[in-house]
Amino acid sequence: MSEVLEPMNAMPIVRSRRGTRRSMRGVTLIELMIVVSVIAILTTIAYPSYRVYMLRTHRAEAKATLMQTAQQLERCYTRFNAYNNGGCAIATTLGGAGVSSTGNYYTVTFTAAPTASAYSLTAAPQGSQTQDTTCGSLTLTQAGARGQSGSATNCW
Repeated sequence: MSEVLEPMNAMPIVRSRRGTRRSMRGVTLIELMIVVSVIAILTTIAYPSYRVYMLRTHRAEAKATLMQTAQQLERCYTRFNAYNNGGCAIATTLGGAGVSSTGNYYTVTFTAAPTASAYSLTAAPQGSQTQDTTCGSLTLTQAGARGQSGSATNCW
């Protein structure tokens, strides 16, 4: 067994089984506070960058959903010679609840009722994605015109 020898005003010394002496050390409160401060500073810097990255990632998901929906509408036009034909399942879906993106961060619907030769799609942000005020809702028309409701110019 080891016994603890504690001289006055000195760190405790532990004598091991082999008879060697070693001092006991721990982490001081100041060292712990410095580590916590460094972690807090790094978190303060990193979290906003992470949030912007996540908003951009979800926006890419909305663009992909818009493009897939437009492709389905083009197939309907090829088949029925109209975007608003009743036999076109995607036109019926978009006229109702709309199509959700993979992560449910955007919902794609018609901006206005489609005609036989034109449509305009809107991807509206949902949930936490509504914080993306720089781009807002994304739009796409049958002519390939892209737009957004926010003030940014590089959303697409």
